[in-house]
Amino acid sequence: MKFVDQAMIQVRSGAGGNGCLSFRREKNVPKGGPNGGDGGNGGAVYLVATSQKDTLYRFHLNQHFRAERGQAGRGKNQHGRKGEDLIIELPLGTTVKDGETGALLVDLVKPGQRFMVARGGRGGRGNARFATSTNRAPRRADPGEEYQEVRLSLELSLLADVGLVGLPNVGKSTLLSHLSAARPEIADYPFTTLIPCLGVVALDPDRSFVMADLPGLIENAAQGAGLGHRFLKHVQRCRLLLHILDAGQIDPSDPLVDFHKINEELAAFSPDLAKKKQFLAINKMDLIPDDADSFIPRIKSEVPDMKIFEISAVTGQGLGALKTALYQAVIEVVIPDEKDETEWTS
Repeated sequence: MKFVDQAMIQVRSGAGGNGCLSFRREKNVPKGGPNGGDGGNGGAVYLVATSQKDTLYRFHLNQHFRAERGQAGRGKNQHGRKGEDLIIELPLGTTVKDGETGALLVDLVKPGQRFMVARGGRGGRGNARFATSTNRAPRRADPGEEYQEVRLSLELSLLADVGLVGLPNVGKSTLLSHLSAARPEIADYPFTTLIPCLGVVALDPDRSFVMADLPGLIENAAQGAGLGHRFLKHVQRCRLLLHILDAGQIDPSDPLVDFHKINEELAAFSPDLAKKKQFLAINKMDLIPDDADSFIPRIKSEVPDMKIFEISAVTGQGLGALKTALYQAVIEVVIPDEKDETEWTS
């Protein structure tokens, strides 16, 4: 299924059913009195977060959603049936905003999180409701309340524990394919990865974390250069970042020049990204001679507080230690509890 991370939709709740104006009419029962039933309430529209979906492609094809309206009341004190609620399932990490004002309505980050975005109209009262000792034949019945209609802006940011960042062709997709069951496209040309890809990295049946492979970033990505700028928002959801460098492309005179360029792009997109915890992995160590890794000590001296791993995604060198360190870091990073929003009406 095509990956789509933005969509605009129009949702409408159900209108309430009209109340009934009716009087009992039976043989040998004169002046039977009012017996008009109430109209049923209209269906509401709920947004529900689910881990079973990872794209907004469905909403690219269909932008209009309507809940069922309530049925009208009938004579003999028969109330109208309530309209069915409409449940719209959205991927975890979907941010929902008012399409007209841009105001944030809800951030769906917990499985099963439920949010009412449009309330169904209340059913109208039948004339039996208005009977009193002084008004035994009321000729009044209420119409049902109107529906609510809302235009919504949906924006998906994938939820992952570890985000892979780096220049194109440093081996991010290869690393993900060797650490998880994910099978991203892998080739020897830049920008092979066109969309984010998620994979579950498992140490054992009880210990695992989610890793995201994002399209490669280049200089001026925050201003729209390359492909990665469209997906920088997905990095914001990650607990920590694993920065990948290609050992074969490192300049010994300035081994961290690419590292700093990417971090500048992250900071330009969002100051919060620059504050995220990072690990550094130097990939493709199998492709350089043993005596050509003189840049390693310099890298360690320039970023002494950062954990650095010398790995080869192809041969598996250093991957065990990398997985263990990432898992330990993931469980140590505390994510503040999200505000539990359950309901909103226009």
